[in-house]
Order: sequence, then C-alpha cells, then structure tokens
Amino acid sequence: MARAGLTAERLAAAGAELADEAGFDGITVSELARRFGVKDASLYSHVKNLRELRQRVTLYAAGEFIDSIAAAVAGRAGQEALVAFADAYRAYALAHPGRYAATQHQVDPELLAGTTVLARTVDTTYGMLRAYGLTEPDLTDAVRLLRSTFHGYIALEAEGGFGHPREVQRSWDRGVQALHVLLEHWPRSEEGEKDDD
Repeated sequence: MARAGLTAERLAAAGAELADEAGFDGITVSELARRFGVKDASLYSHVKNLRELRQRVTLYAAGEFIDSIAAAVAGRAGQEALVAFADAYRAYALAHPGRYAATQHQVDPELLAGTTVLARTVDTTYGMLRAYGLTEPDLTDAVRLLRSTFHGYIALEAEGGFGHPREVQRSWDRGVQALHVLLEHWPRSEEGEKDDD
C-alpha cells in the first residue's frame, strides 16, 4: 500500500485484520508498517505507541461488534431481541476471533471520550433488556451475567471444548432460552440504587 492517505483509522482497520490473522497480541507496529509499505516511524505520526494502536483496534472492533448486534436486534423485543442479540454476538466472535478478543480490552478514557462506541453499546444492550423490566442494580447484574455466559460458551466452542456428541447449536439455543426464562423471573434486588457510604 502507498504511504499517502495513512491515518489512525486506516491503521485501526488494518490492525483489526491482523488481529484475526495473528491474534490480538500479534498486532505490532512493524507488521502494520510492512503492510503499508512504510517504515515503523511513519506510523508514529498517527499513533503514539503500540498501546494506542491496539486500543484503536479495540475501538474499531467494538464499533463493528455493536453495530452488527444493533442491526440484528432492531425492531425486536423480549425473547426475540435476546435471541437476535445472542446469535449476533456469537456469530461475530466466531467469525472474527482476533477482533472479538480486542473488544475484551479496556481503552484509556481520553481515547474513549472521542467515540460513541460505549454509548451505542449501552443503548443497545440495555435497550434489548428493556422488556424484562429490570432496574439498577439488577440491570447491571443481568448484563454481566449475559456477557460472561456468552463469552464463556464461545471461548469453549472456539477451542473445541465441547466433546459431547450433542449438537453445539442446540445447546446454545436452549441456553439462550433458559436465559430468557431467568430474565423473566429475575430475583429482584432489595438494594435499589444507593449512594456510596
């Protein structure tokens, strides 16, 4: 690729491709410089260091991830929205393992402040749960349960961790159905929203 037009955004997109090929930890300044046909120093005009480069990949991947989920959930509510959310989550994670791994990393507040990724993620996730009538702190607890359940299942699936002959898709579908039942009968917290003591 030519040096002209090199931007932080293009570096993030190329870094996301590299993540799927070599893993998130495989993102290096040297490899990206090679792909753009420039010297390493040229990239430092657009990112401060490897940490920032990887964080930009995280933001890029997180934006793609939540946009794919939002598109799947649009116009749906309740169990239908939960299924669409879960299936889009899993599809992205399995199709883009390096990008998905990137979404699990934290981003410095000053870099995050310049994007809408966090707001879109909160709006989509909490919007999907709206039909279940949850309020804080139950809402946050439910989001954490869903995220950890999806992540754990996908990690095991990707590593071939399910040895039983039962079809993995059927277990996934039943698991999401069970989460729907749980969300409909969520044990309400007695804490309510409290200020810190």
